[in-house]
Amino acid sequence: MSFFAYTLKRIAYGTLVVVIIVATNFVIVNLAPGDPAVAMGGELVLSNPEYIKAVRERWGLDKPLIYRLLHYLYNVFLRLDLGYSYRYLEPVSKLIIERLPYTLLLTITSSLLAFALGLLTSVISVRRLGKTDTALTASSLVLWSVPVFYLGIMLVWIFSVNLKLFPAAGLIDVRNPKTGIYYVLDVLHHAFLPVTTLALALYPAYYKLLRDTMVEVLSEDFVMTFRAVGLDEGRLVRRHVLRNALIPAITLLGLQLGYSVAGAALIENVFGWPGVGKLLLDAVYVRDYPVIMGVFLITSITVVAANIVVDLVYAALDPRVRVGR
Repeated sequence: MSFFAYTLKRIAYGTLVVVIIVATNFVIVNLAPGDPAVAMGGELVLSNPEYIKAVRERWGLDKPLIYRLLHYLYNVFLRLDLGYSYRYLEPVSKLIIERLPYTLLLTITSSLLAFALGLLTSVISVRRLGKTDTALTASSLVLWSVPVFYLGIMLVWIFSVNLKLFPAAGLIDVRNPKTGIYYVLDVLHHAFLPVTTLALALYPAYYKLLRDTMVEVLSEDFVMTFRAVGLDEGRLVRRHVLRNALIPAITLLGLQLGYSVAGAALIENVFGWPGVGKLLLDAVYVRDYPVIMGVFLITSITVVAANIVVDLVYAALDPRVRVGR
């Protein structure tokens, strides 16, 4: 099978997966307990049942589930319309696009930092097996076991409450709004703690994967041959061992970037970061179905796209992938 044919096959499968995911998400969300019309009605539920009835009719909630599902699939895939938010009364696509850059700033930056930190510490750990390796492994296990929201709260307590070095929450300083380059610096200043928190939460996976892979590669025959001819240990690790260990780590990085749209919901909630993850949590609280399904749709597309990219990279590097069964 040619690379072009393999690419078309993977895209076709990915499209089918997205359609199935969207339909499944729609059914699960709409069958969940609670009524969005009641949530929108608030106190009027007790005094004016006719208002709730009118709300259901206004948003089509009185229609059968199968009718709403087909109507939603038609709007999403043929009209590229994600619907309107029950809460904000604005297009869902507009809400997501407005918040997406802030989420990507948080998740992509933290993923790259976690990857770089895991790469650095794993090389140090492999080259200095012993107390250094034990300390780095133990610290990664501690970070792996700490809940991410608790880690964020601890960083706020240390760096915001006690040291007063970074703001505890928000995107900018609303008391003293800035423009131009100062606005960018203000955003980066506010982003330091949430980015650091998410990077520390992602770091153990990269460290563990890279370290274990390099330890396994060090036992290969070609490594023993290089050592026998007197190749420097540092050069051996950097040029030969690390290169073989990077492939699974890059795969993990690509897959984690696929979850970058809504993968930091807890972090965004802890730090009041106005991203897509916080938009999703707020929508869950008020049963804003169109926003929930819109975020799920974008997330599923990014995850499937990341998997396709990883598969294509493997197919480009190893032709056996696209001809194998």
